[in-house]
Amino acid sequence: MTGFSADWLNLRELADQQARNSALLRYAAAFASTEVDAQSVVLDLGAGTGSTFRAFEHISPSLESPLTWRFVDNDRELLEEAARRGHEGRPIETYELDLNRVEDLPLGGVRLITASALFDLVSGPFVDRLIGAVNRAALDRPMGFYAALNYDGTTCWDPAHSLDQAVLDAFNDDQVTEKGFGPALGPGACDYIKQALEGVGYSVKLAASPWKLDGKNSQLVAELIQGIGNAVQSHPELAADDIAAWLEFRLSHAAFGSCIVGHIDLLAIRE
Repeated sequence: MTGFSADWLNLRELADQQARNSALLRYAAAFASTEVDAQSVVLDLGAGTGSTFRAFEHISPSLESPLTWRFVDNDRELLEEAARRGHEGRPIETYELDLNRVEDLPLGGVRLITASALFDLVSGPFVDRLIGAVNRAALDRPMGFYAALNYDGTTCWDPAHSLDQAVLDAFNDDQVTEKGFGPALGPGACDYIKQALEGVGYSVKLAASPWKLDGKNSQLVAELIQGIGNAVQSHPELAADDIAAWLEFRLSHAAFGSCIVGHIDLLAIRE
């Protein structure tokens, strides 16, 4: 899987937390915390520094029976940071693991699978293998998936530039290339996951969770612009001079322009 630095994850966390659909987040937290016979376990895939955990803590900080969180990531330093930032009294386990090894995921007793900004990076076959492994481990127990902040292929800039659509098209082409799991689902992630989960008995809800960025997020916007530029630099339909002109214009407006980056949150539950 393509790695992400703690700096990037920290930079985007506030925008992520503000973007998450609050209704789906509350539903997910309520479902996770209603285990009757045992301590409820949440498995967080690609946990990074623990942003999803902190989102749940913000929604439901005073659960009578705290959730046990299992953080899974292939980056030991990120896992250590996630554990360090966990709240005292909240059971946290860390697992350094390549997510491609779905057969090795610690699925025992898990009630909810979570992931943030992950499933647009994975492939259809990965999703199918994951769902199969989760269902085998669940043994007909209630099970849920909460997948937040999946990029939906849309970005709107203000002020506009004549190359915005061409750059967006090129960027979306890049989003379906190999990201470590086979050809990525990219903007089609939620549609694919929804159909796959409904096919095995889950009830699925989708909700918009766009980033809404302006001058207060100028550092994040600048990093986003640079990331888009890097992703499209080899695209055959964009000339290097055009990319350079677009980057110069966008970066010059990072401190006082605005943009909306579309994301979708998904919550799937099988009772």
